Amino acid sequence: MPVATTLASPDAAFAQSPLGQALMHVLAGGSASQRQIADYLLRNQMRVIALGIEELADSCQVSTATISRFARDIGQKNYSAMRGAMAETLQSLLQPVDKLRHTIERRARATSPVTQSLEYAAANIAATSDALSPPAMQAVVRRLTRSRVVYVMGFGLSANLAGMLVQHLQPFCPHVVEVVGIGGSEVAAGHLVNLTAHDVLVVIAFPRYTLDCIGLASFARDRGACIVALTDSPASPLAELADHALYAQSTHPVLPSSASTALAMIEALAVALMVSNKKNVEKAARLSDVIAAYLYGGEHGVQGPRKTAAKQRKAAAKTL
Repeated sequence: MPVATTLASPDAAFAQSPLGQALMHVLAGGSASQRQIADYLLRNQMRVIALGIEELADSCQVSTATISRFARDIGQKNYSAMRGAMAETLQSLLQPVDKLRHTIERRARATSPVTQSLEYAAANIAATSDALSPPAMQAVVRRLTRSRVVYVMGFGLSANLAGMLVQHLQPFCPHVVEVVGIGGSEVAAGHLVNLTAHDVLVVIAFPRYTLDCIGLASFARDRGACIVALTDSPASPLAELADHALYAQSTHPVLPSSASTALAMIEALAVALMVSNKKNVEKAARLSDVIAAYLYGGEHGVQGPRKTAAKQRKAAAKTL
């Protein structure tokens, strides 16, 4: 599906290019100044190709000599060569994206913004599905299964996604804690005080990323907990903190980011966990039996029209 393959976030696509991979390598293991430069380049590709070396040095708060050394360290002759390589990479990545956007914009003139938004949601889900690594998903399931406590954290709109994930995980994990809830950062920090290396923290964050989310994830990593990130791109600030990362495309023509793919990924993770072993399948069956009694038409719920009518007929028969 062309829409699915070309709507990938430019940040994510750039990070997956050879040049982007070189920057990601530095971001993971370089010196403090190198990581600062790599982070800036990954987040500001379009801006960098218009900057001189002095301007980039000011933006990264390093010297021009450090910028030059950095360019050589990632295999470029000098800063100009590195900037040229970035421009070439971006051109190859953005041409199909721009073509798609123009196509959608032309269709949007004859359709509503609602239709356009739904098209982006469908394309994001398809692109995420195409890029998903089943082994990565299974690795996350194994960590969730073995953990003493699973903490789930998301701020802002991601707090709603965190709540959804908590509800899906609770029947199949020994102990699940929703870190933020309605309490905000102070309550979140309190929940994480007892976190240990036997626990997992699932962090959900999409643009715009919150500082509290990154700070608390760093705290959890320092405590030795396993970090699972659900985010939009390898350039996300959560990516370098995570032991495991699940990426959900979040491109949207109007909103800062779309949550539709993140919700689909949460459901996919829940399903992967449910079917990961026979005990979970049995738990799911028991849960369905328990809940069924409280649903419409169930033993404890509002009686459905057919059941109510049947009871009325039986009552009437007894009086005859």
